[in-house]
Amino acid sequence: MFRTALRNVLAHKARLLMTVLAVMLGVAFVAGTLVFTNTVSDAYQKSSAKGFDQVDVAVRPKYQDSKGDKVGQLSDLTPATLDKAAKVPGAASATGVVSGFTAVAGKDGKLAGGDWQSAGGNYWGTKDARYPLVGGHAPRGAGEVLLDSRTAKRAGYRVGDTVRLSVNGPVLTPTLAGIFTTDDGNVSAGGSLALFDTPTAQALFGKKGTYDEIDVKAAAGTSQTALKAQLDKALPAHLVETTTGKQLADDQAKQIADSMSGLKQALLVFAGIALFVGTFIIANTFTMLVAQRTRELALLRAVGASRRQVTRSVLIEALAVGAVAGVAGLAAGVGIGAGLRSLLGSFGASVPDGPLVISPGTVVAALAVGILITMLAAWLPGLRAAKIPPVAAMSSVHAKATTKSLVLRNTLGALFAAAGVAVVLAATSMDTDSAQGPMGIGAVLLIIGVFILTPLLSRPLIAAAAPVLRAFGISGKLARQNSVRNPRRTAATASALMIGLTLITGLTVMAGSLQTAIDKMASSAIRSDYVVSMANRSPLSPDVATRLAAIDGVTASSPLRNAESRIGGKTEFLTGVDGSSIGKLTDLKVDEGSFTVSGTQVVVDRDRAKEHGWTAGSRFTAHFEDGKARQLTVAGVYEGNDLINGIMLDDKVLTPHVKDPADMQVMVKTASGASDATKDRLTKALGTNPAIKIQDKQDISNDIAKMFTTMLNMLYGLLGMAVIVAVLGVINTLAMSVFERAQEIGMLRAIGLDRKAVKRMVRLESLVISLFGGVLGIGLGVFFGWAAGQLLGTKMPTYELVLPWARMAVFLLLAGTVGVLAALWPARRAARLNMLAAIKAE
Repeated sequence: MFRTALRNVLAHKARLLMTVLAVMLGVAFVAGTLVFTNTVSDAYQKSSAKGFDQVDVAVRPKYQDSKGDKVGQLSDLTPATLDKAAKVPGAASATGVVSGFTAVAGKDGKLAGGDWQSAGGNYWGTKDARYPLVGGHAPRGAGEVLLDSRTAKRAGYRVGDTVRLSVNGPVLTPTLAGIFTTDDGNVSAGGSLALFDTPTAQALFGKKGTYDEIDVKAAAGTSQTALKAQLDKALPAHLVETTTGKQLADDQAKQIADSMSGLKQALLVFAGIALFVGTFIIANTFTMLVAQRTRELALLRAVGASRRQVTRSVLIEALAVGAVAGVAGLAAGVGIGAGLRSLLGSFGASVPDGPLVISPGTVVAALAVGILITMLAAWLPGLRAAKIPPVAAMSSVHAKATTKSLVLRNTLGALFAAAGVAVVLAATSMDTDSAQGPMGIGAVLLIIGVFILTPLLSRPLIAAAAPVLRAFGISGKLARQNSVRNPRRTAATASALMIGLTLITGLTVMAGSLQTAIDKMASSAIRSDYVVSMANRSPLSPDVATRLAAIDGVTASSPLRNAESRIGGKTEFLTGVDGSSIGKLTDLKVDEGSFTVSGTQVVVDRDRAKEHGWTAGSRFTAHFEDGKARQLTVAGVYEGNDLINGIMLDDKVLTPHVKDPADMQVMVKTASGASDATKDRLTKALGTNPAIKIQDKQDISNDIAKMFTTMLNMLYGLLGMAVIVAVLGVINTLAMSVFERAQEIGMLRAIGLDRKAVKRMVRLESLVISLFGGVLGIGLGVFFGWAAGQLLGTKMPTYELVLPWARMAVFLLLAGTVGVLAALWPARRAARLNMLAAIKAE
């Protein structure tokens, strides 16, 4: 039986090729994901570990938790703490570290590093071991700066040039005093690093006279743990915490691994979808092979083969196919992993240098997935093969599915589908957090139910295409009859395409509806012409709001200044605004009271008012970070949204209690309204600063839309793998169907059907099956998009379902195109059959 199984594999090489390709693609996706994530994670871990070479023990400020009415704060690392750390036994040196966001503009005026990877810090003394100089000298005073060598080269700067940069809004123009090298992982990944002398860095990053961290280097012969023990004795435990360099490197490695874990899981989900689609192809292929070998298998049973041996022979064939697909998929996956790493560069990111990582786990996973998926998919056809009675060797036709089995299948499918719809509908009425699990379960049940019912659904839906197919004459009639001749096979072929289009359509419906909701939110909540913020959403200097208010033509402006407070024993963030202008800059629906922000009168969004039990006229006491308290009165309750929410009070009341005032954004209204000329005027007034974003309402929507579009395109690309696998399934089914119907096609040719009509028949059959899968997929996608939108609508009042008719038409056209392209080779093969040889075929 083992030799028989291997002979069958070799005898059906062409018919099994598409199955091998389908499994290979899924395995390649899995292997590529593991290679890519392991490679990137390893590169970042090694790069970050180098960054801790100069740190044996790090001393960091400890956060004093909020208690009662006291606002939590970080303790200060002062020069006195630095001196103590430097003098402990076993310490060779101690370095005070200051860091923060610093955007460097290239000579072209654009950011030299990514929005989130533009960092700044301090250069310690005249020779800092952390940053070896390759040119120039250490920075001396506020007028000089250092740049890392990668950024200097990318931005076109040389020692002596004037550099344009920004820390929190205002543009600075220091001289480039020197260039250094660094092992910083962010710099290796395409970010920038600018260094100032320590006093300048402290002033720029709001750390006057203090440090963010103190790095202590151990003397020769002193271990990191011994040095840490000495520091713990010398420094107050309630104000600082110490960590060894090894522990920092380990923690950083874990953070990198955790961050890559999410990406890995997401990619593996899409790999799983591709493999799931591939199972339909495998099951279809082996089902057809079994059907074509009915007499052969029956003869084996007649000469003494047991049912178990017949099933085992089919599984051995699957094992051989899976092993070949697994090895090929692993090789392709290594190439995909390397390609994905290179692809990061096209998105403006890069990865630290390092080797391609192919772990033993990746090899085992690829082979295991390829073999197990193939064998599981072939198991049911193997069981069916074992049920072939020996007497079937006398006939060329094996018993078809009984009416009882079809009724059982349809009943089971209806129960699954009904349960899925019920669970999804129930989930739409739940809380967003608790509804995710039930909705996922309901979606799976519904997809399974529809898959089981697909043979039943195929007849009426394909029959609906009959009027169109009649226009193609006898070819159209035969194509329709062939499509419904074997409903199970048609269902399995169409279902593979259905799954991919379900996910693509559902994502498109959600993305389009969310974008419309965000557009409405921006237009309904914001009256200001512009919103000004930092490129990376870090805090703005109060100087920016002052400059904007002084520009000619600005009729109203207000900062949105955040500060932590304690109210009723809970932490609440207050938003300081210009009380006289905020009403002109926003258009928020007021539920009760009035939108009045003046003195101790504040406005509160509906959710916080409900949480605290406040109504218009309610009074509460806010405790600020400086330890002082103020009684405030709720003047009004408004309907908040994702753009504007919280407790708003006059910044004249808030600012005196804030140590380092900073604004998250500034809203601006002008006499001339939003226009290119007005935006240029604001940009020039702020020094043409690339670190600052000046956005009108449409820009805000477009910014969010860009994020959605980028994510959607990535998901389309990932789901494209499932569609490609589905295409292979259509090709495979048609090719094997042509082989199976060789005698029939030969007879048709003999009685006058020409080659062109045969090609048309096969193409139309493929088109009908693909459109059937497309209709089911788009229908399910719209339903899932609506259901997910019902949940989002509870959090976003402006949300409403928007059906992307144009895109859905494109998806249906895509399904049809898939059918036409998939039929090219099978149709050509059918037309080239020798009619006499085909008629004689067994």
